[in-house]
Amino acid sequence: MTTTDQPARNDNLFGVCAALGEDFGFDPLWLRIAFALALLFDLEHVLMAYAALGLLVLVSRMAFRTPKSAPPRTVTAETELEESIEYRQAA
Repeated sequence: MTTTDQPARNDNLFGVCAALGEDFGFDPLWLRIAFALALLFDLEHVLMAYAALGLLVLVSRMAFRTPKSAPPRTVTAETELEESIEYRQAA
């Protein structure tokens, strides 16, 4: 079973690549690979770019917060029975 929503992970450095991938709809692994390759050529500028993107993500997340969604409701036979009884009594 594949889903497009990936759960929050704890193995991110600062979550910059994951946040950018989430915002722009691409797999953050590609951005991580690009950063890793770029680190081989110019360490200082890549780290500055990563820090700048981190600040951009932080500011955008603080400015445009998304509302938390309610947890999914589990439906069991008992809750369905209770709801149908309540519906009949209300009618």
